[in-house]
Formats: sequence, C-alpha cells, structure tokens
Amino acid sequence: MTIGEDAILLRAEELDALDAILRFDRRDQLAALLTDDDVATLKHLASECMGENTLRALASDLGYLEAWCRLATGDPLPWPAPEALLLKFVAHHLWDPVKRAEDPAHGMPASVEAGLRSEGLLRADGPHAPGTVRRRLTSWSTLTRRRGLTGAFGAPSLKSALRLAVKASNRPRQRKSKKAVTVDILAKVLQACEGDRLVDMRDRALLLAAFASGGRRRSEVAALRVEDLADEEPVRADPSDKTSPPLPCLSIRLGRTKTTAADDDAHVLLIGRPVTALKQWLSDAQITVGPIFRRIHQWGNVDRRALTPQSVNLKQAGLDPALFSAHGLRSGYLTEAANRGIPLPEAMQQSLHKSVTQAASYYNNAERKNGRAARLIV
Repeated sequence: MTIGEDAILLRAEELDALDAILRFDRRDQLAALLTDDDVATLKHLASECMGENTLRALASDLGYLEAWCRLATGDPLPWPAPEALLLKFVAHHLWDPVKRAEDPAHGMPASVEAGLRSEGLLRADGPHAPGTVRRRLTSWSTLTRRRGLTGAFGAPSLKSALRLAVKASNRPRQRKSKKAVTVDILAKVLQACEGDRLVDMRDRALLLAAFASGGRRRSEVAALRVEDLADEEPVRADPSDKTSPPLPCLSIRLGRTKTTAADDDAHVLLIGRPVTALKQWLSDAQITVGPIFRRIHQWGNVDRRALTPQSVNLKQAGLDPALFSAHGLRSGYLTEAANRGIPLPEAMQQSLHKSVTQAASYYNNAERKNGRAARLIV
C-alpha cells in the first residue's frame, strides 16, 4: 500500500466515525477528495451538534471544491482562498451558453469538466444553477470562518461577477420537481406498491406519511425514528359531527429541519389512513426502536440502517423522473391544500414553511386557474 493509499484509508476510517451523523453514501470518494484538515473540520462541526442536513451539505460542497480546485489549478484548495480563485470559480460555473458556442474556451475548461464528470461530481450540461453556486460559495465562506480565517467572499468584485454571471447564464429558475404530486398522482404512485411484501408496506407508509405530514423533505423522511412518534387521542372524521367515525392520530416530532431549529420542538400530525399504514409497516417489520424507514435486502430482510435521503424517490412508481421527484410531494401537498380551499396559515402549520411568499405561490397558481381573469375568452 502506498503512502497516498494509506492516508486515504485513514481518512475513510475517520469518516466512519461520522457515519452515524452524516450517513455518507460516498465515504470512500470523500476520503479521496478531502484533506486531513478537512476531515478534522467536519469532526469539529459534528461535535458542535450542527444539523445533519447542514453538515452533509458542507461535506459534499467541500469535496466538490477540493476536486474542482485541484483540476482547475493543480493545487489543493487554499485557506483562505484568494479573491482571484473565487472569481475563477464563478467564471467556471456561470457562463453564457451563446458565447460558449462561439468560444469553447469560455466557461469551465474541457479538462476540468471531464475530470469532474469522471469522478461523478458533475452530471448536468450547461452552466450551473445560480442557487447551487451561491450555496457552495456560502459553504466555502462558512468553512473558512470555522478555520478562524477571513476570506474575500464579501468583495465587491465577487458580488458584481455573480450578478453579471447569473444574468449572462440566462438559466430559468426551475422547481425541484417540475410537476407537483397531488392526490390524484399520489394514488397512481400507491398503485405501484399495492402488494403484501415488506417493501410494498414500507413504500406505502412512506409515501402516505410524507405527503400527509405536510409534504416532508427526503432528508426528513429518512431521519424519522420510532422515538419521534407519539399516539394522540383519536379524532372524528368530521370534527363538526360527533357521530362521525373516529380516526387514529399520531404526532411526529421533526426536531431540526431545514426551516426549524432543534429547540423549536416542531411537530406535525398524521390522521387516518397514513397512521394505519405506518403502524402496519412497523408491526410487520418488527421495528420498535430506531429508524422507521429502513433498507430491505433483496431476500427480504429488514436492515438496521435507515434509508438514505437519496434512495427516497418515485422512479419505481413509473413516473417520469424528468417531471416528478420526491420534492413533488412537498409542492403537491400545498397545491392540493390550495385546490381544496384550505386556508394558507392552516396548511403552513403542517408543511412548516417559514416563507409565506414561497407557500403562497402554490395558492396563487390555484386561484389563477380557478378564477375568472384568464377566462375572458373561452
């Protein structure tokens, strides 16, 4: 074993110590990309109880930045990064497709692009999404500050370059899922897992719980544990009718999410069919503690480990992945609520959206389709 291979193995072992927190799917790849100092920084952040999603994003962005810098400059990522390197990063990731057609040297060099693709770090064609570039620059800035250093992330030249590059890239903003998974679409997805196998029971429970609990994100679904569930008193199917049948009710504690802090004690409710499906899955899978949604081996054994966020998808249901993604459950919940006339504040209590503007966009679309303004000539 060479010295380089030995160092990578040691870093992989260090990352193993973080596996319970970070749930790395790319541990070996990250071990090859990151430096010893990078791993030490991640371990320090984990010890400070940083949110799992934030820590996972920082690790992923750090691995990408290290790989890009080596390919673009031939050197490891410097700390702090000079202003020229930050500008180079923007130029490589946000560029004008029209100018690129005229000048192949414009934007990310072909050798850098090929290297990132070979390592599985670059898949999409064209310039990056501005949001991705901003997020990686934010991660870069955060990690710089965590090392006790000051970078040039607030430099006027960088802000100007970002503004001009975003305008030049001419990339329209797209939703994470082009189409919302509303109840009618969800019904089709559920038909794909109607069987009696454990995997069918798990997928039914996951889909129903994820949608009915406000359209939970993939990371939130994967992180759910039995200890987060609490039985509530049954509720009436029709709250205004005391003779209507009672329905089972569960509360789910979400803790720290993308829009909440751990001390917010955020929780949402499940009522009726999703509760029944969830309890059936836990009973048949004999899960009493730990992760709720787990991997199932090809021979039918339930793993002790949780599903990874990346494995929560809708491909197996026959939906076009170019149109539908797991995030469509989140947009679908608010779209369905809007279509049914549920007040926005009530829907946001369940979805836990912090931005009224973001949540209201789904309501605005529903109102425009149902309103008279677009029906002047029909």
